[in-house]
Amino acid sequence: MKGAELKNLHHNILIVGGGTAGIAVAARLQKTDIHDIAILDPSAYHYYQPLWTLVGGGIVRASETVREEANYIPSRTTWIRDKAISIDPDAKVVTTEEDLSISYDYLVVCPGIQLDWSRLPGSAEMLGKEGVSSNYTYETAPKTWEFLKSTKKGTAVFTMPSGPIKCAGAPQKIAYLASDYWRSTGVLPKLDVHLILPTPGMFGIPEFAKVLEQVVARYGIQVHYQSEVVELNPKTKTITVVNNAEGGVKSTLDFDFIHIVPPQSAPDWIKASPISDPDSPEGYVQIDQNTMQHVRYPDIFALGDAGSTPNSKTGAAIRKQAPVVVANLLSHMAKQPLAASYDGYSSCPLVTSRKSMLLAEFDYSMKPAPSIPIIDTKKERYDMWLLKRYGLPFMYWNLMLKGLA
Repeated sequence: MKGAELKNLHHNILIVGGGTAGIAVAARLQKTDIHDIAILDPSAYHYYQPLWTLVGGGIVRASETVREEANYIPSRTTWIRDKAISIDPDAKVVTTEEDLSISYDYLVVCPGIQLDWSRLPGSAEMLGKEGVSSNYTYETAPKTWEFLKSTKKGTAVFTMPSGPIKCAGAPQKIAYLASDYWRSTGVLPKLDVHLILPTPGMFGIPEFAKVLEQVVARYGIQVHYQSEVVELNPKTKTITVVNNAEGGVKSTLDFDFIHIVPPQSAPDWIKASPISDPDSPEGYVQIDQNTMQHVRYPDIFALGDAGSTPNSKTGAAIRKQAPVVVANLLSHMAKQPLAASYDGYSSCPLVTSRKSMLLAEFDYSMKPAPSIPIIDTKKERYDMWLLKRYGLPFMYWNLMLKGLA
C-alpha cells in the first residue's frame, strides 16, 4: 500500500525492513496463529548480496542477484511500501517518509546497514570511474569486473575500513578473485597488489588466518595491517593511508585499480533514535546479544546488520538469529520467559580463487564452529566453491526466505 492512502495505521507486529532478516522473520511468524503482521520497506527489488563478490570477479551476472520484492513478501503479511524515518518507542509509533504514523504492539527492527561514503572523502566522486569500484552496491559490482579485467600493469589496491561492516570477508575475497584472474592471463607479475586491513591479522580466528596468509603469499599480495584508507584524491589517483600500528603515520599510495569498501553504520534514523546504543558511534540497535530483545524496550526485537550483537554481519548470522527472534517474541507476547538463545554463529565463505573456497564458521567464542560433518571446511576446497556459487543462493531464495532454513 502507498503512504498516501492512510495517515495512521496500527499493526500487532511491525517489521521495519524487508531484506533478508525481515522476510525471514515474517515467513516464520506467518506459520503461527498471528495474523496481523506488516513489513515496512520501500524497495521494489530484493538482492542476494553475497553473490556481488562473484559479480565483481566476472563469474556471475548482476541480474542473477536480483528479484522482485513482491514475490517474497509472505502472502498474509501486509507490505507498506514506505521508508521509516523515526521511531518513538515510548509511544510505540514509527513515522515514515510519506508522513505515515504506524503504531504497533511489537516491533522487529532490521533495516540493514548504511554505507557511509561521506566518511571516506573522494570516494563518492570517483566511484564507478577511472578504475575505482566497489562490490558493495548492485550498480558498481559490474564495474569492478570491467576495471580489473582491463588492468594490465601498475598498482591494484583493495581496502577494508575499520569498524563493523557487512560481510567482513568481502574486501579480501575480491582481491583473491582478481589476483587469480590476473595470474591466469599472465599479468599478475606486472602488478603491484596491495591489501589494506585495519586488523592486526588476516582473520580473527587463527585457524582461518593461517590459510589466508598462505593465499596472500601465493599471489604476492602486500598486506598493510592495522591500516586504513582515509582519503581518495581524484586528481592524482592516489590514496592516503593511515598506519595505526605506527601511531597514525600517513602515507600516499598511487593506484591504477582500486576496490574500496566504505565505512558503515546503522541508518541515520536509527542512530538518532532512543533505541540506538548510546555507547556505539555506529548507533546500532541496542539488544541483548543472546535473546535479541532490546535492553530497554522489551516490546522491541532486532536482528541483522543493524543490531548491536558483536558477531560478524552476514546472512548466515541472520539465518540463526531469525528463529531466536520469533521464538522469543512469541514467548514475550505470551508473558513467558525467553528461552531461545543466539550463540553468535556466523559464517564467512572465503573465496580464495575462481575455483576454491574455505568456509569460516564461528560463534561468540571466536573458535571454529563447523556445521558440515566430515568435510574439513578450514581448507581451500572446490566443493565449497560450488556451495558458494550454487548451493547457498538456492537455499536463500527457496528455503531461508520462506522460513524453512
